[in-house]
Amino acid sequence: MEEKKSRIVVFGGTGYIGKYIVKASISLGHPTLVYTRTLNSQTLPSKTQLCDEFISMGVILVQGELDDEQIVDVIKQVDIVICALPYPQVLEQLKIIDAIKVAGNIKRFIPSGFGAVEDKIKPLPPFQAVLDKKMKIRREIEAAGIPYTSVSANCCAAYFVNYLLRPYENMKDLVVYGNGENQAVLNYEEDVAMYTVKAANDPRTCNRVVVYRPSKNIISQNELISLWEQKTGQTFQKKFISKEEIVELSQTLPLPHNIPVSILHSVFVRGDLVNFELGENDLEASQLYPDYNYKSIDQLLELFLVDPPPPASAAFG
Repeated sequence: MEEKKSRIVVFGGTGYIGKYIVKASISLGHPTLVYTRTLNSQTLPSKTQLCDEFISMGVILVQGELDDEQIVDVIKQVDIVICALPYPQVLEQLKIIDAIKVAGNIKRFIPSGFGAVEDKIKPLPPFQAVLDKKMKIRREIEAAGIPYTSVSANCCAAYFVNYLLRPYENMKDLVVYGNGENQAVLNYEEDVAMYTVKAANDPRTCNRVVVYRPSKNIISQNELISLWEQKTGQTFQKKFISKEEIVELSQTLPLPHNIPVSILHSVFVRGDLVNFELGENDLEASQLYPDYNYKSIDQLLELFLVDPPPPASAAFG
């Protein structure tokens, strides 16, 4: 007899990473709901189109605000809550946590925060403030006794390839942050989503942190540019922005513009995503799910050669 699939609701399901999670959930056979703000005449056509696509895939669309009383009723209908709200809305998850406590039926909560492991790095203050909010959410979840899985997906690869290589702009000069030698972890968005849905349903990941650090996706900026040069047959000039310049920008740019530069400093200047070892008790996604064929950076660049994905409008983090 086939195991009954968990019912999943995704908050932030029409956002940058959220839409991939919704599609992954459906593709893995889970009855899936998306809780989204009410669609009206002011809604962007792209969001309306995405919602129509979701409905055609079998997604149940629930429209409302996080303050609405119906949020508890929605959560009572599912087994798993996945939150993909962007970082300006991180603390809005307190409302979701309150609703989960009232509903009392959730088997797993995946809070938003698909970037770095909050308690493993000490970045510049603007980025640290973001991580502090994510850590506050984690503490609230733990205090409430809600079963959770915290995921560290590191960097969304298509977004950062677009940002670093500008493949659709026919650039000759590429910006390098720091000396370009420190390594980052770039994971394809579809793989981030698949790993997340798999982890949400995995008893091994309950009340644990899962780090997405597949070996083929650890790469420096210089290595990324070199690989792109090999594939395109072009040679790019590098414009280096020193760590001192980036630190200064983090101190002088107004909020929220100081956050992305602080993230760039953490990821590419300091190499924070890989400067700690994963121990035998740490959970790493590609080791948890060895049969899942994730897309390597090399394979992702092949996609950009054939049909460059459009530039992402997502925020960092």
